[in-house]
Amino acid sequence: MVAYFQLQPAEAELQQLADKYWQETGEKDRELERAAFEAGEAIRNGDHSLANLEAIVRWKSERAVHYLIGNSSEKIRRALAAAASPESTIETAVNALLDLHGVDILVASAILAAIHPDRYAALDYRTLEALGHARHDVRFYEEYVAFCKRLAESNIVKPQGELPGPTALRALGRALWEWSRVHAG
Repeated sequence: MVAYFQLQPAEAELQQLADKYWQETGEKDRELERAAFEAGEAIRNGDHSLANLEAIVRWKSERAVHYLIGNSSEKIRRALAAAASPESTIETAVNALLDLHGVDILVASAILAAIHPDRYAALDYRTLEALGHARHDVRFYEEYVAFCKRLAESNIVKPQGELPGPTALRALGRALWEWSRVHAG
């Protein structure tokens, strides 16, 4: 089964929404996002530590952080190495992260987006709502990333160079999230 995405906001709105997201987000959330993308860069550069994993998980789901201590340092190192590897497929990277206690598909997608903001998009209920969808499994995530990459590569959203994860793909995620927030009942 192939997932179907229908962009809810107008393409012309996306850059403004991405910018508005950052302006409207509280300082605590901005700091969490900055810390997550700094941790993602550290992981990309070989620091596969619990501290870096925690910083990303805290950004995505504060509630999930305490589950991470159920993982050994070696298990975390292996999962983050697989997630950071340029050779890993989406399926390989996601499955390595799902093997960690406290990591579901949404958290795995955030970890991947923080490590490689040019390759992966964070999956969350708001971005899915902005795409007219709500299913969550690895195949769905692969299709979601491919769809988001196509949108980002069409240059309708520009990288926000001064922000964490300074890629068009991350700017698109901010735009979709902001559209959902603004349109929430």
